Amino acid sequence: MTRLSRSRTSATIAATAFIATVTPLFGATAASATPAGGCQTATVQYRLVDASGKPVGDDWTSQGGFHQWKDAPGTVEVRLAPGQTVGDNCKYPVSLAEYTTEGPNWYTSGLQTLVDHATVYLGAEDLAGSDDSKRTWQKLSVKSPDCYGQIDLYGDDVIYDGKSGDGHGPAPYQPDNVVTPYHLIAAWNGGDKSCTPEQPSSPTPPASPSTPPDSPSSPPASQPPAETTPPATSTTPPPSSSTPPTTPDVPPLESTPPTTPGPSPSESTPPLAETGSSAPVGPIAGGAAAVIALGAAALYGTRRRARRS
Repeated sequence: MTRLSRSRTSATIAATAFIATVTPLFGATAASATPAGGCQTATVQYRLVDASGKPVGDDWTSQGGFHQWKDAPGTVEVRLAPGQTVGDNCKYPVSLAEYTTEGPNWYTSGLQTLVDHATVYLGAEDLAGSDDSKRTWQKLSVKSPDCYGQIDLYGDDVIYDGKSGDGHGPAPYQPDNVVTPYHLIAAWNGGDKSCTPEQPSSPTPPASPSTPPDSPSSPPASQPPAETTPPATSTTPPPSSSTPPTTPDVPPLESTPPTTPGPSPSESTPPLAETGSSAPVGPIAGGAAAVIALGAAALYGTRRRARRS
């Protein structure tokens, strides 16, 4: 082999090693730049159903707002509205929460106390189509309150109970304008009695026997009776107050909800190459730099020997 051939061979080896080393690096960079999921906001429809599953009032709707109930809704069916595209891997959490309150509507609700909560995850299989008879819509059920209460339908899986930690959020509180839950779709208020039992009043003590009776010859004093009109309980909202905003459009879940654990990888199977932000980019880059340096050194040495000879 001539000196020129050896020089070209060394350069080829260095270039080949460089390409083999940096290819995973470029692949990892491209993978980490690809957005995960690609799911968009989706519109949710709902309807109230009775114990037998029959709709109560209007059928499927996306209309939000706050509603006064005659009978507290205990079960709500939900689905994704027709006419939209939903990816096969996209999931949308929808929750129903029941609270006891201090009054029958938002303006008198005060501090709300969570009583019951339920969550479902809607996907492409819950997208309304032309033949609804072949689908089973997902149901959300909570306890029906027997006193002042509020029921919220909202588009995430956070429990707004005032507790701290992952999966919990602040409880609704009208006086401080704590307008949770977030992503509120619709809400219902009602009730006809307080949730706190009234304390019995102490009995009136009997009149003292030492008080002398009025003289029959003395006419009673003329005095108009005192007015005892009870104070009215106003449910009219103050001028500056308003109910929390509602919308049927809910964001997708960032990650698939936990289900049964998947199978563990076999120890005999070589692990797949890592991609994304967790890939060992630093070691790969270092290895590429080392290979480039070795190839350059080999090429330089070959050329020096060629000149000397």
